[in-house]
Amino acid sequence: MNKNRIALTLGIVCVILTIAICVQVNTIKNANSTVSKTFAEDELRDEVLKWKEKYERISNELDEAEKGLAKIREESTKDDSNSTSKEEQITLNNNLLGMTNLEGPGIEMIVEDDPNEIGPLDDIYNHVVHDADLRVLVNELKNAGAEAISINGQRIVNTTAITCIGNVIKINDERITSPFTIKAIGFQESLVGIDWRAGYIQQCLRPAGIVVNIKKSNKVEIPKYTGVISAQYMNLSK
Repeated sequence: MNKNRIALTLGIVCVILTIAICVQVNTIKNANSTVSKTFAEDELRDEVLKWKEKYERISNELDEAEKGLAKIREESTKDDSNSTSKEEQITLNNNLLGMTNLEGPGIEMIVEDDPNEIGPLDDIYNHVVHDADLRVLVNELKNAGAEAISINGQRIVNTTAITCIGNVIKINDERITSPFTIKAIGFQESLVGIDWRAGYIQQCLRPAGIVVNIKKSNKVEIPKYTGVISAQYMNLSK
């Protein structure tokens, strides 16, 4: 009888010890997992900070190089009408390419998704701003004589792509969301003229509930293009 009790007691103790060991092992695993996750997040954060610092350093170096180049050009064109004319042409070309910050009269347009509640039988797809809508508005502004355009701070240049991936719109490979602030420099009356009765805004956007507000401004500021313009296949014709 005593042997049975001893065996039973030992069995219970073994079970308790087994459970305790399992709990301890799981606790250690969870702790290790948390520590590993924390280390991974710290490493990722450090990597992001390094790239941010590198980008800021290179951006500052580029700004300094551009200032130095501008100074050299200014010095080299003193008292030389021919060189001055060439310098003015270079400046104009850089403006048209989107490589400089610009300021001038024009318009600011705010375009945003339908703020009203969508009915259960309606499709929300019909009430949001799409990449195709932005492309049409950019083209209409260009046709109206816009000399420079930006959307949410992204300069529109010849190589700019306005695309949609899922529910995200990307411009110059940067994600942007509604509301969209479109700025354009040019003759104001022509630019506001895109909001006419038979135009895209009144025929397509407003009927879908899209909100479009346009105002004139004598000081529209458009940032320069911050990407890299490269050409692999273009060569000067001989």
